[in-house]
Amino acid sequence: MARIEVPMPQMGESIAEGTVSKWLKQVGEVVERDEAILEISTDKVDAEIPSPTAGTLVEISVQEGETVEVGTVVGYIDPEGGAQVAAAPSVSEEVEEAQAPLEAVEAEPVTESAPAEAPAAAQRTTGDPSPPFIPPRPPAEDDDDGTPQRSTPVVRKIADEHGIDIGTVAGTGHAGRVTKQDILSFIDGRTAAPAAPTPTSATPAADAPSTPPARPAAPSAPPSDLWSAFYKEVHHPEYAVRSADRVEPMDKIRRLTAEHMVLAKRVAPHVHSFIEIDFSAIDRIRAEAKARWAAQGARVSYTAFVAWAVSRVLRDFPTVNAAVSGDNLIFRGNVNLGMAVDLNPGLIVPVVHDAGHLGLVGIGNKIVDLATRARDRKLLPAEIQGATFSITNPGVLGTLVGMPIIPKGTAAILGTGAIEKRVVVVTDAKTGTDSTAIRKRAIFSLAYDHRIVDGADAARFLARLKDTLESFPEDG
Repeated sequence: MARIEVPMPQMGESIAEGTVSKWLKQVGEVVERDEAILEISTDKVDAEIPSPTAGTLVEISVQEGETVEVGTVVGYIDPEGGAQVAAAPSVSEEVEEAQAPLEAVEAEPVTESAPAEAPAAAQRTTGDPSPPFIPPRPPAEDDDDGTPQRSTPVVRKIADEHGIDIGTVAGTGHAGRVTKQDILSFIDGRTAAPAAPTPTSATPAADAPSTPPARPAAPSAPPSDLWSAFYKEVHHPEYAVRSADRVEPMDKIRRLTAEHMVLAKRVAPHVHSFIEIDFSAIDRIRAEAKARWAAQGARVSYTAFVAWAVSRVLRDFPTVNAAVSGDNLIFRGNVNLGMAVDLNPGLIVPVVHDAGHLGLVGIGNKIVDLATRARDRKLLPAEIQGATFSITNPGVLGTLVGMPIIPKGTAAILGTGAIEKRVVVVTDAKTGTDSTAIRKRAIFSLAYDHRIVDGADAARFLARLKDTLESFPEDG
């Protein structure tokens, strides 16, 4: 039976790569189906990856600490046992065997006729009439001109802008693929390299090797490429370090989170609207139902009430539960609420799918379950994907109000401020007289993408949400 591949899974709609944090099983060990065999890390979640089948782990293709694209095979499992383990060389061993004869070849001076004489040079150097063996690489997609595509469009664009031949950059990615970090490191190294000495004579020495002309700078990018760069590339400015400072590199989660936040602010024109909401009715319901919910083992927080109300109000505001996709608008058919969870440090947004079909207690229990498993790093990939609208609650830490960033692929996010007692003016519905009273109130902020949500639509959404929460139905 053929070996079973273990691929890098898709851990989120916007996630294109993952890092192997730790192998929980080693080559030659027996694994059971659905048994955790490795841990991976992305900017959204750390997760244990289960074995797709029972058998023996016969090969590890991606080592701990390596970052690869989604779908890359990180290991192989033999369902029939480990007979192939001893015979199968590791990837690093194959590369070393291939590089040994190649290093001797590269030591030979290359003339203009080098392509035709390369095999002969290899034979003279190694004493072996056969050419050196180079391990085959998986077939790569080709560009329009037929050249192998060893990098992403973003990497190739960076190379073009700096006048770099992508073929001269050593790739550390899967199958020699040039990653964004590879090209940036290459540029940094080239910048730091000392300049070549200027010849003192206009006529070079006869025995001096001719220097190839410098590659001209890449032409200015057309407008379409400028937009591509605007949407996809993030470069953080650098600052001087003072003597009392401590410098440490960003970890993967922080680095990718930083990139996603910058892109989200670039792409969506953010507008924020605010409203103050009275929680007196909800306080009354919570007090009356406390014993009943405790008997059911249910936990219904203020956030559960907000999520329930949002899931109902969104039905009448399709632009708020939508996304801009190119020149099109996508109006989502489901209400999937992303609920931001503080990991201290870090942030993750698990999703309550089809929240509009859940009751108040159901939403409350779901939020508690997702938050608990998020902090324990036990979320499944599907549980952090597909959000159509998000809620973040900085108020739980005492923040009066927040101005959150709209997550990629959505049109809005609601920020809930601290629920506090305040002195307010209330009007008697029967007599129309005003008086002061103490009420529990909170300020909510709505960040929305002004490409699709107009200010009036946002105001109407917040007004409806306020009315729903302040007159919450007893049987919600």
